[in-house]
Amino acid sequence: MSRRMKNALRYVKAAPWPYMTGVTSLLLAIGLKWAGIIHWTTGDFPQAAVFGWWGVCWLVVAVFALADGVSRHREYKRIKGMLLKYGFSERILEPLARSRCQRDAALHAARESGHYERARDYFRQLGYRWYHILPDTVVRNPFSFISPTFLRTSFMPGKKARV
Repeated sequence: MSRRMKNALRYVKAAPWPYMTGVTSLLLAIGLKWAGIIHWTTGDFPQAAVFGWWGVCWLVVAVFALADGVSRHREYKRIKGMLLKYGFSERILEPLARSRCQRDAALHAARESGHYERARDYFRQLGYRWYHILPDTVVRNPFSFISPTFLRTSFMPGKKARV
């Protein structure tokens, strides 16, 4: 397998949910835009505008999902480096437990650093299973998706800046 293919596969393994969501949303956006273009050429402008609007909305979802995937890959690299440097520690994984995407990135980093079993057992001990997809904050408050704090922690993983 080529080096580029391995790197692309590593991106997807570090964040499968954001990439699946992003690609699906992108395909949906393209389909809706094509439907809008077809209605536009037939002269049905109101219907074309509706399809175009929904296409733009799904395109925004795709951009956010793909950006989340890139953030998870950065997080995967950071966690992998920490696991290789310090060994397994629950303190490394604790901040990542509240989101399925972060858990996936952490588990992939643990798999590549030789700590997969312990990391998986740690998340299971906390009560997380494969079907816990939504982040804990969103489960508690669905409107937290639009809060600046949620967006900052989602797209800028790592240490908090000291003031």
